[in-house]
Amino acid sequence: MYKITRLPNGLTVATAHMPHMTSVSLGLWVGVGGRYEPAEVNGVCHFIEHLLFKGTRRRTARQISQDVEGIGGYLNAFTSEEMTCYHSRARHDRFEELLDVLTDMFLNSKFDPVEIDKERGVIKEELAMYLDQPQHRVQELLNETLWPDQPLGRPLTGTEKTLDGLDRARLVNYQRENYVAGRTIIAAAGRLNHAQVVRTVARMAGRFPQGRIPQFVAAASNQSRPNLRLFTKETEQTQLALGIRACSRHDPRRYALRLLNTVLGENMSSRLFQVVREDRGLAYSIYSSPGFFDDAGSLTISAGLDLKNLPKTLKLIMRELTRLRQRPPGAVELRRARDYVIGQLDLSLESTDSQMMWLGENLVGHGKVIAPREVKRRIGEVTAAEIRAVARDFFRPENLNLALVSPLKSARSLAGLLKL
Repeated sequence: MYKITRLPNGLTVATAHMPHMTSVSLGLWVGVGGRYEPAEVNGVCHFIEHLLFKGTRRRTARQISQDVEGIGGYLNAFTSEEMTCYHSRARHDRFEELLDVLTDMFLNSKFDPVEIDKERGVIKEELAMYLDQPQHRVQELLNETLWPDQPLGRPLTGTEKTLDGLDRARLVNYQRENYVAGRTIIAAAGRLNHAQVVRTVARMAGRFPQGRIPQFVAAASNQSRPNLRLFTKETEQTQLALGIRACSRHDPRRYALRLLNTVLGENMSSRLFQVVREDRGLAYSIYSSPGFFDDAGSLTISAGLDLKNLPKTLKLIMRELTRLRQRPPGAVELRRARDYVIGQLDLSLESTDSQMMWLGENLVGHGKVIAPREVKRRIGEVTAAEIRAVARDFFRPENLNLALVSPLKSARSLAGLLKL
């Protein structure tokens, strides 16, 4: 169902044929994100994302919205550490109209100085909003702790200081130099014909800029013992994020880590949820999630809880990590985890949006599309011993990083709890 064509200028066109669907989802992807940014322009990719909605030589900002919403569709975008995506969805016979709007935004945005100043203020309000959200703040603090003094540890939105330094020339030059055809993918999923999509894109392919392929700064760490970072704030609830450095998206151990995460804390039947919430009532929310980059990765355990329950909860978390190091999961628990991961993958790919995202994320992240059946096969081959092995590989003192947003004035007393 997946077809991929690389045009002569390096632009990639990928489609997922879903003839039973009414809609088509379209994404314009660029393999550039926050970790590609030098420190002085931190936040530039996210700023550009905002500005591409603010008007082109053919359309005002309002017309951009009207030309998609007026045909019953929607339009949005996101920026992550390693990619940026502008995406839309509408009825399948409106594909060319969606493509026209997205490419117009990407190629012809005006970067009007007046709009730049306005949007700078909007993004500063976004920053302020995140600072008022302890659950978001603790994740940013954890990133700073996991990846200190490097792009992966910086906020995707930038800071007030870096935003003030992003004038029109810097924004335009960054887009021109990095958003090049060789790192751009047009991905579409739904009721469509691949050859027709390629022909349509080829007519405008020559307008995509050529240039060198951008590179990111490699992740680095010289950590030798657990790290702990505290942001003191008067909150009703302490927010905890324990980050464990792990493997990249290319590492074959990622499949075992995915199952380990399910056993540990992905859902309501996981060990952490059962032990911390169901058995002892120490937290309303506790979960774990993996994150993968091109050359690094992590597993994060997050929880919101009353301050008085923090030491008990940390001890229980460390106990469960130690259990996974010491003993492989049993056959029944492994089967449940495997069935859950495979089932969630199948459910997540039912829509045109999710298939378009699968195309884009795989092509940016792997340079190819890994078929879902291959992922399911690899998940099915993971053994209990392999899960224990990755726990031993990653659950080590020099990989542990704890971030807290809490009324606590000092967290020294907690450092001794980070023991395996």
